[in-house]
Amino acid sequence: MTDIALLETVMAEVGAGRRIPYLGPEVSALSGGQAPGTTAELCRRLEAEVRVPRRAAGNLWSVAQYIESRKFRATLDALVRKAFVGRSDRPNPVHDWLAAMRVPMVVDTWYDEGLLRAFGPGDGDWGHVQGISRAGTHSEAFTAAFDSFGTPVVAADPGWTSLIYKPHGLVRMGSSFLLSDADYVEVLTEIDIQTPIPEEVRERRTGRPFLFLGCRFDDQLLRIYARQIAKRSAPGHVAVIPGPLTKMEEKFLEELQIRRLDLPLSALTDLLTVPEG
Repeated sequence: MTDIALLETVMAEVGAGRRIPYLGPEVSALSGGQAPGTTAELCRRLEAEVRVPRRAAGNLWSVAQYIESRKFRATLDALVRKAFVGRSDRPNPVHDWLAAMRVPMVVDTWYDEGLLRAFGPGDGDWGHVQGISRAGTHSEAFTAAFDSFGTPVVAADPGWTSLIYKPHGLVRMGSSFLLSDADYVEVLTEIDIQTPIPEEVRERRTGRPFLFLGCRFDDQLLRIYARQIAKRSAPGHVAVIPGPLTKMEEKFLEELQIRRLDLPLSALTDLLTVPEG
């Protein structure tokens, strides 16, 4: 089967609820707004605002930690919101298609709120769970859950048609996100035993493989998250990743037995048809 034919097949599985889409920042970048569309671009935006030592430069999590340590968390939050808020409010073909299909679950690893906007308020048929920072709080929670109207709830509702899981959090006013090394310390300590991953996410991944879109796995933190979120799901993962891979990416794909399709995201968007009505 050709890569295009396989992509068409797995997208049909996503639409039918048999495969879970796992979105990286390059999917959000399809909106064409001014928000950063890669971890490297977000890192450059932060470094343009605050001069960081050479040892931290180029590493998003270390740059965020330096800003948090030297300029306080409020400064980091403000700079990240400056990069995102109001800069990515255009339509996105992948987000719009997933919203129209009302798939059982989407894992969205980028910080923007584009996917939530695409789903709209709905009729209470969906909600989202996001990772939250413990900075400046006494909370023991790893996540927070909200219904489609943005109202906090105790946990994701098994009755929701769709669940959006944003493991790194959400950048918008009044929300929370993980970015600095300190944010991830306790999460990474517990993630191997699945504690930070919400129960409903674990339930919905069961029996379903993943389709990774717009993701790169050239960063250890991102590999850890993908590995743990995909744990105990079904075999047969597929990833759309164009161009050459790093050695660590090759090892990661082999470890998780992910079939890699060397295709641009435009090949995916060409296949999307939003049903009428």
